Amino acid sequence: MIVPLQDPTPFSPFPPGEWQRALGQVARAGYQAVELAVTDPRKRDLEEVAEALAGENLRLSSLTTGQAAGVEGLSLSSSEAEVRARAIERIRDHMRLAAPHGAVVIVGLLRGAAGSLDLLVESLKECVRFDADVKIALEPLNRYESRLINTVAEALEVVEKVGAENLGILFDTFHANIEERGFREAIRAAGDRLFHVHLADSNRWVPGHGHLPFPGVMAALEEIDYRGALVVEALLRPTPQALLEFPKVADRVLGW
Repeated sequence: MIVPLQDPTPFSPFPPGEWQRALGQVARAGYQAVELAVTDPRKRDLEEVAEALAGENLRLSSLTTGQAAGVEGLSLSSSEAEVRARAIERIRDHMRLAAPHGAVVIVGLLRGAAGSLDLLVESLKECVRFDADVKIALEPLNRYESRLINTVAEALEVVEKVGAENLGILFDTFHANIEERGFREAIRAAGDRLFHVHLADSNRWVPGHGHLPFPGVMAALEEIDYRGALVVEALLRPTPQALLEFPKVADRVLGW
């Protein structure tokens, strides 16, 4: 589940100003890990965040960075060198937050919607060199959100060009349903480069309220021995309560 620290996100029912209370609700709902949406980690006391997570016995699985694109217009593929430099530094800030938790830093919208693929590769090379122990997950997005990297195959090409062990892929079931020929084939192709998974149904609702074959997705993840987190990144549909109560129905929906 996702909790915002600074700016609101459509994938969480919690306002940013109540993030500590939100962590308590997430833990009580049965979630074991949490993804934090952080626009600018420099504006948050990192020790306070760590203490709040420990207090609720929650693992920090991942950090989403897309708000820096939406709020500040940052892009790793921008033709403007100053914008790229700020985006690279922002990813480094996220890596500083992620490091003590073993969390994954996500590059989704922060890669840019229509920038240069070559510039994106160069920016990612700068990012991964900052801390080789922190994993960065490049997320294929559907064509309506970005023309850069829509499929796992395209993401793998970028990973190969960057050539760093700490750069991998985030597999999002909603985006994959639009862009991939098949879930199993895409997951198998990602293999050990699959660092993180987002779950949402075909309509981007909470899993179980659309038509995606989640048992097949889980079977494919098992085939590649995926050991990372499964984070629900869904709109608050059909209700915010359905998102909070997902752990209660996860076994049935996911076919565990």
